[in-house]
Amino acid sequence: MLDCRKSDFTLPDGSHYLNGAYMSPLSRAVVAAGTHGVHRKAVPYEILPEHFFSECDEARRLFACLINAATPDQIAIVPSASYAFTTAAANTGIHRGQKVIIVGEEFPSNVYVWQRACEDSGARLETIQPTVEGPERAAAWNDAVVSAIDTDTAAVSLSHVHWSDGTLFDLDRIGARARAVGAAFIIDGAQSVGAIPFDVQHTKADVVVVPAYKWLTGPYSVGLAYFGPRYASGRPIEESWIIREGSDDFAGLTRYTDRYRGGAIRYDVGGTCDFILMPMLLAALRQVLDWQPKRIAAYSRELTRPFVAEAVAAGCEATPDAWRCDHIFGLRLPGTVDVRPLQQLLRASGIHVSARGTALRVSAHVYNDTADMAALKAALFKVIESR
Repeated sequence: MLDCRKSDFTLPDGSHYLNGAYMSPLSRAVVAAGTHGVHRKAVPYEILPEHFFSECDEARRLFACLINAATPDQIAIVPSASYAFTTAAANTGIHRGQKVIIVGEEFPSNVYVWQRACEDSGARLETIQPTVEGPERAAAWNDAVVSAIDTDTAAVSLSHVHWSDGTLFDLDRIGARARAVGAAFIIDGAQSVGAIPFDVQHTKADVVVVPAYKWLTGPYSVGLAYFGPRYASGRPIEESWIIREGSDDFAGLTRYTDRYRGGAIRYDVGGTCDFILMPMLLAALRQVLDWQPKRIAAYSRELTRPFVAEAVAAGCEATPDAWRCDHIFGLRLPGTVDVRPLQQLLRASGIHVSARGTALRVSAHVYNDTADMAALKAALFKVIESR
């Protein structure tokens, strides 16, 4: 079992940060890497041409290890999830009369991109909402997604773990159905990769998008995206110099070329070689690989499942264990409890969670412990009992 890693972070005493799905705190190691990067940029003659590439290549290698990608050159460095989704949409080949499937209450970055792609191509966007409420909600929702995929489907783009309440989507079933009809299978791994095991060889996804600032425990404004063989020779949405063949020869940069560097590197955002963010990303990836997603998931399970069981017994509604991740879950409270003022009430007590839709979203990580869960339980149950 993984031990609690609270000492690796600098969260203030008395605070109960159960909001990793919003953004993670930075560990001491990641802060130190960023500080070193700031000082390095202050002395720019110490930054050599090879530094524009070596740290990016190491980030690709580490992320490829994390998701079991075949090669590091299948990894692009992106500034945001929306950038990666836009790249995928531009290279999917969506035509009039086709459709793109997403799920209801999806995070906006995985909605607006496909709305525009469908508008531009004459395709339609089909949003699959939950068909029932209660304990069967997640299973029925998954069934509805699979049933919606047909020969008109150009792409299926959905979260592995739903951002509002931790609902798990069955990537095996959904992906198999997408492949059967020739549809692209695109996964938002923002709320899963880093917190639970993820194997792209197993899921056979075409694209996997992961911003760094959540469960990779890294900085904001940088992320990573896997682009599989389907997208190996696509066209980038940005024509930066560094994605071209021979870009490591600074003296020869004016020998312009139409050829891109191999694989998904062509999809890198300009400015990948950020000498502050990239060291922070490397430190974050190393610590997640050291903790191991399998052990992180087991730690979250031991920490949160007893609390969820007690909350359900007290009248709250939560997605059943089989269809929910343990590091992120939504509670729908009994009666007329409004989650927005409740979130503010909890915050005033030093308990940090999120209100998402009709659910109070709780998301725990390795910096949390039983004291955090006990504080949440005491405050939440006091509200429930007062109603």
